[in-house]
Amino acid sequence: MTTPQSERQGRGGPGAARPDRPVPALNVAGLPVAELRSGADVAPGLSPRAYLHPVRTLGGTAVTEVFPDDHRHHLGTGVTVADVDGSSFWGGRTFTPDRGSVMLDNHGRQEHVRWLEEAPDRRVEELSWTGPDGGELLREERTVSAAPAADGAWVLRTGTRLRNTAGRGLAIGSPATKGRPGAGYGGLFWRAPIADEAPECFGSEPGGEPELHGSRAEWVALAGTAPAGGPWTLVFAQTGAERDPWFIRAAEYPGVGTSLAWDQVLRVADGSVVERGWAVVVADGHLSPGQAGRLVADLPE
Repeated sequence: MTTPQSERQGRGGPGAARPDRPVPALNVAGLPVAELRSGADVAPGLSPRAYLHPVRTLGGTAVTEVFPDDHRHHLGTGVTVADVDGSSFWGGRTFTPDRGSVMLDNHGRQEHVRWLEEAPDRRVEELSWTGPDGGELLREERTVSAAPAADGAWVLRTGTRLRNTAGRGLAIGSPATKGRPGAGYGGLFWRAPIADEAPECFGSEPGGEPELHGSRAEWVALAGTAPAGGPWTLVFAQTGAERDPWFIRAAEYPGVGTSLAWDQVLRVADGSVVERGWAVVVADGHLSPGQAGRLVADLPE
C-alpha cells in the first residue's frame, strides 16, 4: 500500500503541521534540554529521519552528536532501523554477505505527518517511513517527554509504535542477521559525543562493554567527558513489555541502542504493531554504578 504524498506530509488533517515549522525544545522546569529535528535537510544517503539534538544536561553539557566523522549517519537520538524489507533507515553503508559494507541505493526516510500532542515537556508525533520508491512501509507514533529526576538529573523517555502499513508482511533485520556477528543494531539509538578518552561503560550486571553488549541487563550506562570538558553520565533503561538486547559501543565511539533484530529477523505481519520504549537519565558528573542504579529505581512514572 502506498500512502498518498498529501497524507504523508500531513496537509489538511487535524493537528497537521509543516515539518520545517520551528518546534520549541523539550523543557524541564522551564529549562530547554532537547531540540527536536525533522531531519528534512539530511542528505538522502544518510536516511533522513526525525531526531533529537542537542540533548543537554541541566548544567548545559551537550550529550548527543550529529554527523560525526566516524559515522556521518549518526544523528543524536531517535528511532532508526538498519533494514526494513531491504530499505535502510539507518543510513550510510549496508552490510552484504558477499561484499561486506557497501553503499547501496536503498535508503528510506522518515517524514513528518502531524503533531498529535504538543506540550513543553511532551511531544507526540506521527511519522511515515517510506522506502526508496516512496511507498510507505511503516507508520509511527513517537512520544518523547522530559521530567526531573533525583540528584539534579532529568529523564528523557522515548516511546515508539511502529505499525506495518505496507500491505504485506515485513522483515526487520540488521547486519547481524546477514552474517556480521555482534552488529545487531537498529531500534532506539543514542549517539554521544566523542572525546579524547572513551567513556566508562557499566551496568546492572558485572563487566563493561564486552560483557554488556548483547545482554538484557536491567540498565546500562556511559560516563564520559565532553570535548569542552563537562563530565556527564547517561543511564539507559528499557520500558514497556518487551526487552531487547543492548547494542553498546564505548571504545570505538560512544553509542547505545536497543536491538530489534539482534541475531534473528523480526517478522511483522501486515497491520501489526511493534512497540518499544526507553528511559534515559541525563546527569552532570560521573555517577557511580550505585548512584546510577538508584536513579533508575527512583524514576518518576
